[in-house]
Amino acid sequence: MKQEGLTRGPTRDIAAAGGVLRRRPAPHPFDERPLLAIWELTQACDLACVHCRACAVRDRDSDELTTEEGKRLLDAVASMGTPLMVLTGGDPAKRPDLVELIAHGARAGLTMAVTPSGTALMTRELLARMRDAGMARIAVSVDGPDAGTHDAFRRVDGSFAHTLRILSDARELGIERQINTTLGHHDLYALAAMARLVADVGAVLWSVFVVVPTGRATPTLLLGANALERALGELACLADEAPFDVKTTAAPHFRRIQLERHATSVGVLRDVDAEGHVRGPRGINDGAGLLFVSHRGDVYPSGFLPLRAGNVRTDELAELYRSSPVFMRLRDTSALGGKCGVCPFKLVCGGSRARAYAVTGDPTAADSLCAYVPKGWAAGSGR
Repeated sequence: MKQEGLTRGPTRDIAAAGGVLRRRPAPHPFDERPLLAIWELTQACDLACVHCRACAVRDRDSDELTTEEGKRLLDAVASMGTPLMVLTGGDPAKRPDLVELIAHGARAGLTMAVTPSGTALMTRELLARMRDAGMARIAVSVDGPDAGTHDAFRRVDGSFAHTLRILSDARELGIERQINTTLGHHDLYALAAMARLVADVGAVLWSVFVVVPTGRATPTLLLGANALERALGELACLADEAPFDVKTTAAPHFRRIQLERHATSVGVLRDVDAEGHVRGPRGINDGAGLLFVSHRGDVYPSGFLPLRAGNVRTDELAELYRSSPVFMRLRDTSALGGKCGVCPFKLVCGGSRARAYAVTGDPTAADSLCAYVPKGWAAGSGR
């Protein structure tokens, strides 16, 4: 997360690198405030996960945001009108002020969620204190339906057992539960088994993440576009019957697949606007409805897109989100290139901007893991 991104410009009309002026699209609520803010409390963690975007280490950084700086950050998020706040890491349990921060965020009116690591640090006692402080949900990672698959991916034996214990304790304590799963070669053919596990533990949401090659994650972890398309299709089928909600991270084309399935099932044409864009609810994407704050206070469009917009120690968070060229460019769907730029689903999908940047160096390029080919598109033709 060290890399500097696009520098701030003097006017809200500058929405692309190099000072290129673009006409802004019609205002959207995401232009003013994110739906979700994520704060990386620390990069310290006792796991050594294969895909870790933070390249987590055992010990805490002395330059982490302090407790008071963190409270000011939580107040800034709340003042923007952002409802959802996720405390992540590393492992949030590495911070002794975790409960204090949860309590402050809850008092500020934020819906507080925490994503701990599957280790012995997340005890039943700590869970109870977090609940009493106002934590609304706990989200844990399960990256396979069995210990062998999960522990190999997390590279620490016993992580699967700790994770199931955390889920069991949270259930008994009345804490809402979410499961996060990284989709890759290791669990590509275990989606049905994973769905059963999510149902068995009583989770309300299954969030499936598709790898972005950043941090420790290398391109070898990437699935092919066709394999991912089939997996997202299976996920959509599972979602139809599941007693929990299903969402994806870094795979916004899951929304396109769901819209296509719905259109087929009801036998109606897609709802399109005058420009041929498919209409539908706009999901969050890097920098659009989402912002990420690092353990040192640097502000990014997401934890997987290392384009720095500023720092909460010196900049106003709302101004960074609303006016920095980094965020404005990502919210400008007319700036999308390649087949994403001509795709009829670009308003409801838009492709993973983080993966486009990781693969090509251009955050507006086409998402390399999308198999959809827009009508009339010929690769390399510019059409």
